[in-house]
Amino acid sequence: MTPTDAQRRVLLLAHTGRAEAREVARECARALTEHGIVVRLLELEAKDLELEATEDPVDGGWIETVGARGRPGEGCELALVIGGDGSILRAAELTHASGTPLLGVNLGHVGFLAEAEQDDVAITIEAIVERRYVTEDRLTVDVTVHQDKEVVYETFALNEASVEKAARERMLEVVVEIDGRPLSRWGCDGVVCATPTGSTAYNFSAGGPVVWPGVEALLMVPISAHALFARPMVVAPTSVLAIEVLANTEGSGVLWCDGRRTVDLPPGARIEVRRGARPVRLVRLHQAPFTDRLVAKFDLPVEGWRGASERRRREEGNADA
Repeated sequence: MTPTDAQRRVLLLAHTGRAEAREVARECARALTEHGIVVRLLELEAKDLELEATEDPVDGGWIETVGARGRPGEGCELALVIGGDGSILRAAELTHASGTPLLGVNLGHVGFLAEAEQDDVAITIEAIVERRYVTEDRLTVDVTVHQDKEVVYETFALNEASVEKAARERMLEVVVEIDGRPLSRWGCDGVVCATPTGSTAYNFSAGGPVVWPGVEALLMVPISAHALFARPMVVAPTSVLAIEVLANTEGSGVLWCDGRRTVDLPPGARIEVRRGARPVRLVRLHQAPFTDRLVAKFDLPVEGWRGASERRRREEGNADA
């Protein structure tokens, strides 16, 4: 007996190197199968979780396993990710081709991409079972590396693509270009090209602006650039950003995408960054404003605020008294 294609499926991904994540993942698998939902696991993670594929239903649902290659999220209504932002970026990589929505349960530190915390696991499972959630598309970037006019590498990024110097003792010499026109030459430690989603990640650490997710734009931020004009820039989502590693210098570079995928950049390499053809879909359980997320994640001080909603709350409290 095997599950049918019509049955609901959830891809469960976890940072199985952490005991805490393994415990939460097993709890989620058990709860989902109890509600008749098929739980799909990567083969290696299933071994780490001590969960095996079943031919007969377990508590009404099944456990099935797949390899990491191909499209592990194909046919799944969402991917439930147990871990921090790094785990969610890994999940985005695994599910990018299938477009499977991602729902993160944060076990890390800031967890900007996650929708729920560890204490919210029961509520999260309930929302999945009852289909009480929405999805939102997040802009991505497509990245190509050219060498001698040939494309030698292609990938995507949800947060950012960063070009960085390969050796600590050598500065990276680059010329940056926007929409086919040269903008400036920089001797720098690197250049970050980010999405609004990634504006609170590496872009934020590099001194770039925080951009609300609803804004469609691309960001370019130089890192420790020795130049008169070296400011963070926000450009149209239709713009094409390019970084050329100067051919007549000794310094080489490295391209990092979401801190996960990397390729060496010899002198003469050209990196082009443009809006991605396929967005990443994130699951939302709450329609909280992004401002509230910023305050919560960065623990920003807001004591003394007397905005309109706070005034209404105080007035209603006085009226009830």
